[in-house]
Amino acid sequence: MGTHRTFVATYMMASQRNGTLYTGMTSNLWARVWKHKTHAWAGFTDDYACTRLVWFERHVWVVDAIRREKRIKKWLRDWKLALIEKENPDWLDLAADWYPVSNPDWTPPAEED
Repeated sequence: MGTHRTFVATYMMASQRNGTLYTGMTSNLWARVWKHKTHAWAGFTDDYACTRLVWFERHVWVVDAIRREKRIKKWLRDWKLALIEKENPDWLDLAADWYPVSNPDWTPPAEED
């Protein structure tokens, strides 16, 4: 069962403002961001603490999200920074209020993709 945050997306995570960037795509952004924030996977985002969702773009089709992810990964860093700052000039964590961890009845999202 999906939530209002279950959709296909291309996204960027950052370690801090102008810090290390990670670009990815998913069919469940809510669950995927939770995995990044909790360091559920060993690898790049865990090694470089990319835990802040700073940009995302919804897509109707998975193939479009994959195409966009691959395109952005080839971009110069300055282009990526400009994309983030156009939509999120303060580099806020766009998922800061997505997870009610203080609620004892809350369970982390499951990822199915």
